[in-house]
Amino acid sequence: MQKKIIELLTKTDGYVSGSEISEQLGVSRQAVWKAINGLKEQGYTIDSVTNRGYRLVAYPPHLNEPAIEKYLKTSVIGKNLIVLDEVGSTNDYLKKLGADGCENGTVAVAREQTQGKGRLGRVWKAKKDDSITFSFLLRPKIAPSEVSSITPLAGLAVCKAIREFTGLDCRIKWPNDIIIGKKKLVGILTEMSAEFDAVEYVITGIGINADTQDFPDDIKEKATSIYLATGGHFDKNKFFACVLNHIEEEFIKNDLKLSPVALKEYTSLCATVGRDITFTKDGKSVTAKAVGVNPDGELIAELPDKTTKLINSGEVTVQGIY
Repeated sequence: MQKKIIELLTKTDGYVSGSEISEQLGVSRQAVWKAINGLKEQGYTIDSVTNRGYRLVAYPPHLNEPAIEKYLKTSVIGKNLIVLDEVGSTNDYLKKLGADGCENGTVAVAREQTQGKGRLGRVWKAKKDDSITFSFLLRPKIAPSEVSSITPLAGLAVCKAIREFTGLDCRIKWPNDIIIGKKKLVGILTEMSAEFDAVEYVITGIGINADTQDFPDDIKEKATSIYLATGGHFDKNKFFACVLNHIEEEFIKNDLKLSPVALKEYTSLCATVGRDITFTKDGKSVTAKAVGVNPDGELIAELPDKTTKLINSGEVTVQGIY
């Protein structure tokens, strides 16, 4: 009922009487009053005036569905939007929904994530309302081998959204991070469920350090947040909608591929390209220079003997970053 009340108040510029709300929802005015008070406790600012009714003044500053949907311009991604107060992992949460047949484009975003996952088994934890941690599920009609383009496309979209919304000069660190200067701002992890030559679903999880003010000692020299980079807070709901809008735009116009246009943009924003890197080959540490990214999302490394090697997984250390 609370969600329906917010929808009614959102559609109206002025006041909506308690009797009108009770008639539309088929409940008592006492039930409406209790629901309004519950919404106020959740952080909604609602003006109440005798003989006039209720007026929505402001949404809560934390992530919430009505505020996100107000700015969302997508046709697929986020149309089924789930905002969670707390979750272990948004990727794991969507895996369960994916197995049960949830719709293409479903998004789950959490105010607090306690057991998030990063690459190579790392854990991504976030305090309540410090980060924007979310996952989206797609059911693309592509072969498993074509899924490799999704992470770089998502990285490109998120990087462009952050640059547009905040003005920060963020860059992409191949394969799945976004950085400011030498510090990590965003992490991305894509997982899929497939049978034979068909993809059942793909889930991409993204964690953005938004309002984080301090990090654990082991990563504080390697991580940053939008708050630390700008010195100010911002509208999380409007920003998150901006990110989803950019993701859908990039995915649709590039047909889930690193098209020539997308690849050119990605390369121009990739902080890894042009730098010396270190990676492991046949159990040995190898130093090379990153000279580009190919349409499959693989990093092109030039070895000391001027031959090239394609890197598609594993740990890569970038000189001057991490």
